[in-house]
Amino acid sequence: MRSGTPTRKVNEPLVELDAIREAQERLRPVAVRTPLYRADVLSDELGSDIRLKLESLQRAGSFKFRGAYNFITQLPDDVRPRGVVTYSSGNHAQAVALAAQLHGIRAVVVMPITAPQIKRDGAERLGAEVVLEGTTSLERRARAESIAEERGLVMVPPFDDPNIIAGAGTVGLEIAEDWDAFDSVLVPIGGGGLCSGTAAALRRLRPDVQILGVEPTGGASMKAALDAGEPVTLDRTESVADGLMPVRTGNLTFAHVRELVDDVVLVDDEAIRDASVLLFKQQRLVVEFSGAATVAALRSGRVETEGRGVVAVVSGGNVDPAVLMAL
Repeated sequence: MRSGTPTRKVNEPLVELDAIREAQERLRPVAVRTPLYRADVLSDELGSDIRLKLESLQRAGSFKFRGAYNFITQLPDDVRPRGVVTYSSGNHAQAVALAAQLHGIRAVVVMPITAPQIKRDGAERLGAEVVLEGTTSLERRARAESIAEERGLVMVPPFDDPNIIAGAGTVGLEIAEDWDAFDSVLVPIGGGGLCSGTAAALRRLRPDVQILGVEPTGGASMKAALDAGEPVTLDRTESVADGLMPVRTGNLTFAHVRELVDDVVLVDDEAIRDASVLLFKQQRLVVEFSGAATVAALRSGRVETEGRGVVAVVSGGNVDPAVLMAL
């Protein structure tokens, strides 16, 4: 975080604003410019002006498409035809599948055995081969690396890569272009690519804006890294927010969050569920638990909102219909 942080132990160059602007140009013909939606119910409840950056409406159902497409587009012409492989809890898998489809190449995605069926089906529908492996991000990564070596495929990192971060950073560019009067931005953190990219854009464009990351209490790998002064591996993670549970953050995303983000807020599963229900019942928005984490943080009382303009990034909308009906 920007103040009171330990001495730098991980030296990684941060993504520059020009790289994010270049990513925006690559994405312009293919990505959705998602709306910055005023949430009237939330605004009234919290006494503030709350806008939701609805990446739940992005292609493949989440912000992940931005980074995946930006990465694959920049592969050399003699390398890209080999095809790609990735590991993911679900949203990055679908994003890579779609980006690969748009480039006419094959994709293999390694997902956990616990991945929601809607995310498995989505990746297959977009033409990817789905391989199930373990329950942790480290298990998925090992299997994906093995497949990459066996088949000669190119690995598409889920978050810890400058081109992935630059693609995600276009979310921050759009926020800055669409609204002048915001004071705070909340961004969910899984591996940290979205938070890193959004912060890399906004810290340069709106240096005085408060930028907050949000993690579930059962998957707070970034918070643990900040406390330790370097990335650490958690023994386990557990949360309803399946997209926010890597057992270890990346070196590059850690460097971005430590340098550019003001604080990381933790929210529990009950608050995340309640936020998802509120968004559906009161705002008519279908949001997965990972995407609802920022709204949960706003409603938790841990974030100052009264009289402020606040943006909450809703990162994805790939919620299992059965889960939605149960709620």
